[in-house]
Amino acid sequence: MDLQAIRTESPRILLDFLTYTETIRGKSTKTAQEYYLDLRLFLRFIKRSRGLVPSDTPFAEISISDLDENFFRSITLSDAYDYLLYLTNDRPKHQNSPMTAYGDIASTRARKISTIRSFFNYLTEKIHILETNPMAQLDSPKRKKALPQYLSASDSMQLLSNVDGEYPERDYCILTFFLNCGMRVSELTGINMSDIQDNRLRILGKGNKERTVYLNEACLLALRAYLPKRIHPLPQFQNALFISRNRKRISPSTVKWLVKRHLMVAGLDASKYSVHKLRHTAATLMYQNGVDVRTLKDVLGHVSLDTTMIYTHLSDENMQKAADKNPLSGVAPPFRSVPRPKPADEEDEE
Repeated sequence: MDLQAIRTESPRILLDFLTYTETIRGKSTKTAQEYYLDLRLFLRFIKRSRGLVPSDTPFAEISISDLDENFFRSITLSDAYDYLLYLTNDRPKHQNSPMTAYGDIASTRARKISTIRSFFNYLTEKIHILETNPMAQLDSPKRKKALPQYLSASDSMQLLSNVDGEYPERDYCILTFFLNCGMRVSELTGINMSDIQDNRLRILGKGNKERTVYLNEACLLALRAYLPKRIHPLPQFQNALFISRNRKRISPSTVKWLVKRHLMVAGLDASKYSVHKLRHTAATLMYQNGVDVRTLKDVLGHVSLDTTMIYTHLSDENMQKAADKNPLSGVAPPFRSVPRPKPADEEDEE
């Protein structure tokens, strides 16, 4: 989203909130832009539902630049519930497709509701144009708690063993960094040459928060193999570590594409796994091999320990081992008439 477009299309109150989000709360420009898109959608919905625009006005063309303090004072909790119902049932997933499905998933709705709550808290607590916060009781939709998907250690080895293409050293290094450091795609593409000091890597994470991770031997070997093959960058991208074929800093979209490609080449399910699943893989493998959850939190750059706790699940194999290690696991019942269980392939046929 173009920053000039945001300034042109936004009421003063919204612009001030976005500035507060970046400068005081320390959120990234990308996060502020996402807040803007979420709030623009909400405000467009209210204008349309109240009949404040002609009925034939395309949703994407509803302007919010004319909204004033009185409009924001008029918004109620009922407006938010109506909006949530719209997100659940009626919002098209693909705005310009006549074949689109409808309804946002729970996690997307939860993010939008979180944005609304933050904005109205700002209106109430920071600039005091509201006496009471109408969104104080606005609950987020319940989200299904699914365990993160990840590659097994053997799958990860299979992925790394099948790297090919025009820039194999670069792509191998990228995959190795993902699988060993657990970084986000935005963090990987943002790495500069100057961020690497010996075996230490400085990472700029979400909200411009810095952290240091340590490069293990696999990462250092991959880096040494890549640097002599690094594409000569354009002058303005001299410091970028990973360079694209057009001699610029590699983009997140390019990284996502090449990860999908290498997954397919390795014979892995590219529809099931993604760049973020490589982050899950690194976290899960570290935890399963003895890294404690608080250290893992710092490695991943999580603010809350609760976020890291999703990686503390155990594989079925580990759970089976735990059951087998119980000192009572081999004790048979004292009844001679009780037969031992037959293996599955020896079960009597019905």
